Amino acid sequence: MFATLKLDLQAAHERDPAARSGLEIALLYPGLHALWGHRAAHWLWVRGWCFLARWLSQLVRLLTGIEIHPGARIGPGFFIDHGMGVVIGETAEVGRNATLFHGVTLGGTANARGQKRHPTLEDNVTVGAGAKILGAITIGAGSRIGANAVVVKPVPPNAVVVGVPGQVVARSRPRPAGPDLDHTQLPDTLGAALTAVMARLEVLEASVGQPQPAGTAASPTVHAPDHNVWHGEDFQI
Repeated sequence: MFATLKLDLQAAHERDPAARSGLEIALLYPGLHALWGHRAAHWLWVRGWCFLARWLSQLVRLLTGIEIHPGARIGPGFFIDHGMGVVIGETAEVGRNATLFHGVTLGGTANARGQKRHPTLEDNVTVGAGAKILGAITIGAGSRIGANAVVVKPVPPNAVVVGVPGQVVARSRPRPAGPDLDHTQLPDTLGAALTAVMARLEVLEASVGQPQPAGTAASPTVHAPDHNVWHGEDFQI
């Protein structure tokens, strides 16, 4: 137990550059308080003291703004950064060295008792702020969920998920060792597809070269983005 608590403290120190000391983290980090409170509540839950476990989890929720059901299973090295609004459901499972940011939901999609309803996060998974992972699905080891993504399908290991609903993108380069916290590296899957279609359409229109019929107004033209900047006469902004 004490070894796990030490790993939790170490994880916060390693992943938050604003952390200055172990004492500061232990006393002032609500994510760590919520996690340690959950470990105590889970200890009560698995021994059948369910009411007391729920009472403790609600007390921790009141103090930290983070709600973790005492039935959830969370591995060592778990880190919740900022944490306000995080919700983790009863049958959720989280592996080693996972990282969650504020506003994340590990939610269920069924109401049958005794069945797994919430997601499983394997080792070294990072979930960006506001992301929602719903249902009894598995997020593969080393994957990164982009901020505000809504994930409703299983994710293979070493992948990146963006958008609503979440689009899974396989990594083309090796992921960094340890937790993947580079949130700026998120592919724009829909934008890239739209750009490719528009570029192809411009090529086809140029090859056909049909003149505009006399007396008709020219249609507004939207061009493929130039250096990630969109241009077009019909952008009425």
